[in-house]
Amino acid sequence: MATVTHPLHTTTFKLPLPLRTEISHPHTLSIKASLSTNAPLPGRKLRAAVIGAGPAGSSAAEALASGGVETFLFERSPPTAAKPCGGAIPLCMLHEFDIPSHLIDRQVTQMRIISPSNLAVDFGKTLRANEFIAMLRREVLDSFLRSRAESRGANLVSGLVTDIEVPNTSSTAPYVVHYTANNSRHALSVDVVVGADGANSRVAKSIKAGNYACAIAFQERIKLPDEKMAYYENMAEMYVGNDVSPDFYAWVFPKCDHVAVGTGTVRAKQDIKAYQRGIRERVKPKIAGGKVIKVEAHPIPEHPRPIRVRGRVALVGDAAGYVTKCSGEGIYFAAKSGRMCGEGIVKASEGGDRMIEEKDLKREYLKAWDAKYISTFRFMDLLQRVFYGSNAAREALVELCGDEYVQRMTFDSYLYKRLAEGDRWEDVKMVCNTIGSLTRCNIVGS
Repeated sequence: MATVTHPLHTTTFKLPLPLRTEISHPHTLSIKASLSTNAPLPGRKLRAAVIGAGPAGSSAAEALASGGVETFLFERSPPTAAKPCGGAIPLCMLHEFDIPSHLIDRQVTQMRIISPSNLAVDFGKTLRANEFIAMLRREVLDSFLRSRAESRGANLVSGLVTDIEVPNTSSTAPYVVHYTANNSRHALSVDVVVGADGANSRVAKSIKAGNYACAIAFQERIKLPDEKMAYYENMAEMYVGNDVSPDFYAWVFPKCDHVAVGTGTVRAKQDIKAYQRGIRERVKPKIAGGKVIKVEAHPIPEHPRPIRVRGRVALVGDAAGYVTKCSGEGIYFAAKSGRMCGEGIVKASEGGDRMIEEKDLKREYLKAWDAKYISTFRFMDLLQRVFYGSNAAREALVELCGDEYVQRMTFDSYLYKRLAEGDRWEDVKMVCNTIGSLTRCNIVGS
């Protein structure tokens, strides 16, 4: 049951949302609507355009269409287009977003983090019997979420959005979405725009949402011989060191019949191919005989944008800057922000029957999002500053990862997206161990 509440609610309406998958039961989306002074929309429903049909856009469109808003979901890429992405998602996302198990390529139960000096620490020792990290391909996940949004009533538009015409002053004048489809130009007038069009968001530019720093991620999909692939059956590896990235990590993640080998950086984007050669050299014996079947690169936002809501336009996912530092996690936060934004619009518009304003988007979406997640982004930023600044700091990070209490707290927080309840005495020991590791690696006390 997904419930949206507000102190000034007067009515409740339920909408059928039968999500039949292999791992969940049908449920109903319950929305509690606030008493709004916004103008009603006689004879029609609120009309929304969602630009971008990745996890953020499709989740927003599903929530909007299910809640009674006339929804148009724009996607320029073909349905089977591959999305460059590591593809790891937390366990809670499978249940929260009703992801069927057949979409999962690998259930990773073993993780290994390797230091600059090649000290390897197994990072999955504390996983419980039913816990794993799901690995999937973005093209598979995106297609599923897009199709589900369409089945809920969203109108899928295959076209390239070229411009968003923003009204000058009127609080009710339409936004006009200009796009090309089938080699011809089109325009669509809407009341609300949700920008889910990635780090280089055209929607963000249209509302002057401000710039942010972007990292670059580079990845090769490599088909391995069967005996090599067997090693990565349920194993994911992370490598740290100046040879693979000056401010991030490199990875080897298993997919259905291949591995994804990649790296990322924000400080030295021009050297990304050199860092890719570095990770390939580090894993050379393990991928020997492999064949590169696809090369991918894409930008990754480094922090939330200065402006994420302006007028009746809201940004979600990468367009809003919702990728955590240190871990580079973005899929869950993309889908979650899209859903929260869509549900917020449905609530503020009372099921699509009323116009909404900027203050509604800020109250129902932005304020709720920041209250729930902004501290997570700040904490991950701090971790990156402490542990990714030098090889000595990375050695300290890997050393700490060997502590089983650190592992349990990390997995509880990652897998379930909640603040892990720790033991005070163990927390004190963890702080002391952290200081000790940093001291031994000459980060503090030198």
